[in-house]
This record gives sequence, C-alpha cells and structure tokens, in this order.
Amino acid sequence: MPPNKRPPEPWDSFLKDLDVAVSETTRMDCIGGFVVAQFYGLGRPTADVDVIEIAPRKAADTIMAIGLRGSPLSRRHGIYLDRVGIAAIPEDYEDRLVEMFPDAYQHLRLMAVDPYDLALSKLERNGQKDRDDVRFLARSVPLDLDILKRRYEKELRWQLGVPQREDLTLKLWLEMIQEDRANSPTSQKHL
Repeated sequence: MPPNKRPPEPWDSFLKDLDVAVSETTRMDCIGGFVVAQFYGLGRPTADVDVIEIAPRKAADTIMAIGLRGSPLSRRHGIYLDRVGIAAIPEDYEDRLVEMFPDAYQHLRLMAVDPYDLALSKLERNGQKDRDDVRFLARSVPLDLDILKRRYEKELRWQLGVPQREDLTLKLWLEMIQEDRANSPTSQKHL
C-alpha cells in the first residue's frame, strides 16, 4: 500500500539511525498522523511517530532512549518518537498489522494498524485533525461503515471509560461520512 519503498526525508534518515541502534528484529506498532500520511497517503505534516508497542523490550528501551522528543537524534532530524501510553485501540489490532516499508531497514519493522483500527484510535480524542484523518480514510480506503461500527462495538467499546460519549462521537462520525458521500458525486457510497 505505501507509494514508496522508503519514507521521505527526514523520516528515512531518522529511522536508519534507530535501525543501527538495535541488533535484533524490532517491531514498532505505529498509529497516528505518521501512518495516515506515510502509509495511507494523506498529505499533512507530522513531527512524530506515535508507537503503541515496540518489541522486544530491550530494543524498545534503546529506541525510546535515543528517539524521544528532545534527544540529540530528534534535534538533528527535527522529528521524534512518541510512545502512546494509553491508547484506546481495538482489541485484536495486532492480527491486522501490515508492514509499512518491507525490507527498508535491517532490524526495524514499522507496522501500521489497519484503517479501521486507525480511525477508531482517534475516537476518544476527537480533535479536528482526528476528524480530518477519519474523513480522509473514509474517502480514500474507502471505509465500510458497517465494519467500523461492528469493530467499535466488539473490540473497543468495552475498553472505554465513558462509552456513551464515544457512542455519540461514532454516531456523529458516521453521519459526517454519510453526508460527505451524499454530497460527493465521485465518492464511493459504502453506506
């Protein structure tokens, strides 16, 4: 799915520096704007890679120590890693991960969550960028709204602190997407 075998600069150099810092295969499960932009093709800038999991643990400690915001590496490249401490993400997301840049790095394996999991990971925050990302995914993938709703109900809702609030947010998102599709003669109508 990625348009290129490697991410553009400064991402490629930053990731190469992380890659040489570890000596074993290291999986980084990525979400957020980096995935929307670099894997799904939205042309918006982001200064970080949001990661929800890095394995194995020893490599995770190394990578996070050198890639965090404010580290010499992040200052050199102007970008950084952000470890997402608490992420509301569908329960079985790991079963649907896809490698973003296969064979680009010797040790790093950057894994993207699928578009439904990515959209649902933005549900609790629900900021303007989150809604814009979901709109983009709905148009470009295009998202099947029944799958989005089922995954929310089966794999995410039970994890949420205030599920009634997110029920309403999802309802508004579904209406937003349906309205976009109804008003766009070229969009696919996956209602």
